[in-house]
Amino acid sequence: MVTQLTSAIKPNEKHIKIWQAVQAIPLGKVACYGQIADLAGLPGRARLVGKALGSVPKIGWRGQAVPWHRVINSQGKISFAPDTDNFRQQRNLLQDEQVVVIGGKIKLKDFQWQPDLAELLFVLEG
Repeated sequence: MVTQLTSAIKPNEKHIKIWQAVQAIPLGKVACYGQIADLAGLPGRARLVGKALGSVPKIGWRGQAVPWHRVINSQGKISFAPDTDNFRQQRNLLQDEQVVVIGGKIKLKDFQWQPDLAELLFVLEG
C-alpha cells in the first residue's frame, strides 16, 4: 500500500508536509495519524495522512525514506487487517526498531513520540 508512487499521482503540498512530519519520527517511536496531521499543520486531517502515506514514492522524499510504518491509529493499533502482508510488514518493521507489538497493538505510553520544542521548531519547520 505505501511502498510506491504511481506515475499518475503527483505529490501535492499537503502530502509533502505529511511526509516531512513522518520523517521526523525517531527510530523506535510511533505517532498517530491525527498527531501527524496536527504536526503537518493539517488539524483534523488524519485520513489525509493515511492517503499521503499510501502514495509515498518508492525512493522516499528528497532521497530519504518516509518511515510510514511508524504511524498507527489513535488506539495504538496497526490499522491494516491482521493476517495481511501489510500488517506483517508494519509489525516486523516496528519490531526491528525494538517497538513492542502485541496482537497488533503498541503501548502509546511507552512508544509514542512526543516532540520537544527544538524538534517542533527546527525539524518540523525545516
